[in-house]
Amino acid sequence: MNDQSPKTWEARADAATFYGFTDLPTVKARGAVVLTHGKGPYIYDVHGREYLDANSGLWNMVAGFDHPGLIAAAQEQYARFPGYHAFFGRISDQAVMLAETLVEVSPFETGKVFFTNSGSEANDTMVKMLWFLWASEGQPQRRKILTRWNAYHGVTAVSASMTGKPYNSVFGLPLPGFIHLTCPHYWREGREGESEEQFTQRMAQELEDTIAREGADTIAGFFAEPVQGAGGVIVPSQGYFQAVAPILKRHGIPLIADEVICGFGRTGNTWGCETFGFVPDAIISSKNLTAGFFPMGAVILGPELSDRLQRASEAIEEFPHGFTASGHPVGCAIALKAIDVVMNDGLAENVRRLTPRFQAGLAKLAEHPHIGEWRGVGFMAALEAVADKATKRPFDSKLSVSERIANASTDEGLICRPLGQSIVLAPPFILTEAQMDEMFAKLGRALDRVFAEVA
Repeated sequence: MNDQSPKTWEARADAATFYGFTDLPTVKARGAVVLTHGKGPYIYDVHGREYLDANSGLWNMVAGFDHPGLIAAAQEQYARFPGYHAFFGRISDQAVMLAETLVEVSPFETGKVFFTNSGSEANDTMVKMLWFLWASEGQPQRRKILTRWNAYHGVTAVSASMTGKPYNSVFGLPLPGFIHLTCPHYWREGREGESEEQFTQRMAQELEDTIAREGADTIAGFFAEPVQGAGGVIVPSQGYFQAVAPILKRHGIPLIADEVICGFGRTGNTWGCETFGFVPDAIISSKNLTAGFFPMGAVILGPELSDRLQRASEAIEEFPHGFTASGHPVGCAIALKAIDVVMNDGLAENVRRLTPRFQAGLAKLAEHPHIGEWRGVGFMAALEAVADKATKRPFDSKLSVSERIANASTDEGLICRPLGQSIVLAPPFILTEAQMDEMFAKLGRALDRVFAEVA
């Protein structure tokens, strides 16, 4: 437990900070972890303690915390042109080059890019684009948005309405017209005796039934993460997107891939939709887009949506939406460098090279009698704690098992993330074999300690 005398960093943080997405009992008992700097995949607190950050900050610090090329790109652009907007037909050269690059590396032959400051704003923007588009084409009733339970699409009122998490009920969300389908998690949602193929077909039939019930002519779009990240790294059942994409296409419902977490290498490919073999109508990007060195998001529109939105905007002379800092020249310069670093400097290749070692380490930890499942793809994975492995029965929520594992890991010098009854690992792409072994050794000790206390 940290010293909470009035002048400590922990006490100062508690006195002045209103925390978001933070387990307040942990902060009360242990104090906040106040950080000063980072080196490679490690971060350091005010007491000089070192932690291996196995969550890449918040999925996004994939090049580590002190990458010289990214720092130089920021410094050079700040010296050259430190800030501007993208309104009124004025846009920086960096934003133009980044838009070109994003279309080039996307699965689309042509398209257009709209910049935001975050993934939440990008998802919010995409919903407004769909509402605007359908209204301009004489179908203003097409406003309903389909997502899945346990999805995470952001924290604005609209993107939080798409987020299929029960905690949003405290805000009176979701807003009307946001419809959540079953989370495609076969291990947890599959019925007794149901094969994975049968489960996938049931998910597809649920989509068909929902469209029939609601009316295809009332639905604006379907949003899906290739892997549901903040839902606990939920890898879709085999053939899921191949089953649902044709249904959406037949009914004229755009499929939007939320690649905020999956995009730019996290799944082992540039895009998660590439990993799972489908081509969406638009892509939402953030996080790895700048390797965490600048807040930025982007809506990457495929050719059909970009053409339709262009016509709709020309009809009223503008698209009346935007953000002061969207297309920020420094953020764009960093993003251009980050894309180059991930794709051309060996980071994406390192993910592919070490994925088998990563998965072997997860499988080893999953031999523990209180780990019910390990799941993941590329450099994103989760270990789900269970009270009973045979029945998949979870621990009593009052035990806060995943939070206890995360705290025990912190004591070991490892940062990992609790999500529900799972522990999530999403290490930086620069991780070495030795650092990966260190990560699993520390997590293993934390698991042993906590399970000895609660089992």
